[in-house]
Amino acid sequence: MKVALVCDWLTTPGGAEKVLLQLHRMYPDAPIYTSQYRPKGIDWFRDADVRTGWLNLFPASLRRFLGVLRQFYFSHLDLSDYDLVISVTGAEAKSVRTSSARTSSNCFHLCYCHVPTQYYWQFYDKYLQNPGFGIFNPLARLGLKILVKPLRKADYRAAQRPNQFVTISHHAADQIKKYYHRDAKVVFPPVDEQKFTPKKPKKRSGFVISCRQVTWKRVDLAISACLQANKSLEVIGDGPEHANLVHLANSSPLIKFIPWVKADQLAQHLQSASAYIFPSLEPFGIAPVEALAAGCPVIAYAEGGSCDIVTPGKNGLLFPKQNVDSLVKAMQKFEQVKFSPAVAIQSAAKFSTDNFTQGITKIINGKDFL
Repeated sequence: MKVALVCDWLTTPGGAEKVLLQLHRMYPDAPIYTSQYRPKGIDWFRDADVRTGWLNLFPASLRRFLGVLRQFYFSHLDLSDYDLVISVTGAEAKSVRTSSARTSSNCFHLCYCHVPTQYYWQFYDKYLQNPGFGIFNPLARLGLKILVKPLRKADYRAAQRPNQFVTISHHAADQIKKYYHRDAKVVFPPVDEQKFTPKKPKKRSGFVISCRQVTWKRVDLAISACLQANKSLEVIGDGPEHANLVHLANSSPLIKFIPWVKADQLAQHLQSASAYIFPSLEPFGIAPVEALAAGCPVIAYAEGGSCDIVTPGKNGLLFPKQNVDSLVKAMQKFEQVKFSPAVAIQSAAKFSTDNFTQGITKIINGKDFL
């Protein structure tokens, strides 16, 4: 079977890239088509045949400006010569063509969609408030307001191209149904949980959060809540919001900033923390599952994919409102509940790479089509 993989971009490591990595392991000979690739930013695919086009000439720092161009690029990328195309996307990669007038293509397009393109749909209003373009925010707001209707139409049309949608959580499936009018089967993303599981019990203290530091991850909530509750917090990662977060912490000894670390080092931080804070509205969240695999309970915002991950009172807590007071109350409640690392570790097992591989393979083998 001739297989191709497609993703929006490959510039930094993240949850989408971990999904793609597991698919690459399943289909090591399949080329990976993407808009931009930076091996220095993500070195997971050095053994892969990664194929880019003219968009790769743009600096990776301009990725946020290139949505319209990515839509054009992927919609003109003809992969109809393949038997199977698997796109991993939360943006434009689902637009690829898998049927062609020049061929009688029987190509099957499986779209592993994290969520409908957020800046067109669910988070449109939030993007207008803070597009994340710095001094260019006014221009970004104007451009999005002018273009959002045609961009939504193009995104909706692109979402009708895949033969089958698969997604990462029941929340994401609801969003795909709402905005794309497509059914989607849930196959949880792969987490190498054994890589994070401690070999022996460790002393735990303080809280931890690890993610790309962008506005919608709400790292600011975690920092503000820990400052208010007088609790220590390790903030692992980097991103465009880093300087603002450092300013918010105001040199407090409670807040410790740590650059991106490798998986084995991240595991040590998670194994030593009392709880992982997950304050963002996400369609899923591989990072909190990694925390559970390390025996670290999760305190998460009670919307989105968190509801598939956290069972309150068992492997963590959910807080109802996305604000500082609600998170502080959850942190205070956390201090009164005894959580078992063994229970947290056990709850991460359903998100294993084996379960992901079996779920995707079952669909591809035609045993579970909707």
